[in-house]
Amino acid sequence: MAEPTSIRAVLLQELGPEADRTRRSLERVPADRWDWRPHEKSASMGQLAGHVATLPSFVRTILTTQRFDMMTPPAGYVRPQPPDTAAELVPASERAFAQAREALGAARDEDLFAPWSFTAGEQRIVSGLPRYLAIRNFVCNHLVHHRAQLGVYLRLCDVPVPALFGPSADEPWRG
Repeated sequence: MAEPTSIRAVLLQELGPEADRTRRSLERVPADRWDWRPHEKSASMGQLAGHVATLPSFVRTILTTQRFDMMTPPAGYVRPQPPDTAAELVPASERAFAQAREALGAARDEDLFAPWSFTAGEQRIVSGLPRYLAIRNFVCNHLVHHRAQLGVYLRLCDVPVPALFGPSADEPWRG
């Protein structure tokens, strides 16, 4: 694999393995446990898996906005439609990663250094964060977090957990 020569190339290179790990996790979501939740305060399996599937599309939002307010999204923002069934998870994830790769492919490194802010109404979550860090924090790290959460859901439902960053109790490392 060639050494990346820009921040854009680094982020694009990172998306490949993340797309594969995400697909392997989403393939395991059992259709008959879509509404299952480990606790009344927890998201359902379907809600969590849908969030994991569509999260990469937020790369485009970060690259096309200066500020994102969760309470009042910018004009033209279209929230990704979460899948309604387990069978729709992998195709939804593939679309979201394709959107992320397309947006990053069209970006210049200087676009990735431009400041980006994230708010919830009057509450400032981040302000003036370089877009490349926003992508790392609000997409990549966020995706890893929720994919791990999904692994716990799978374990609690007695579904084999895929090997992602090393062996799982159910699978050897695939390297």
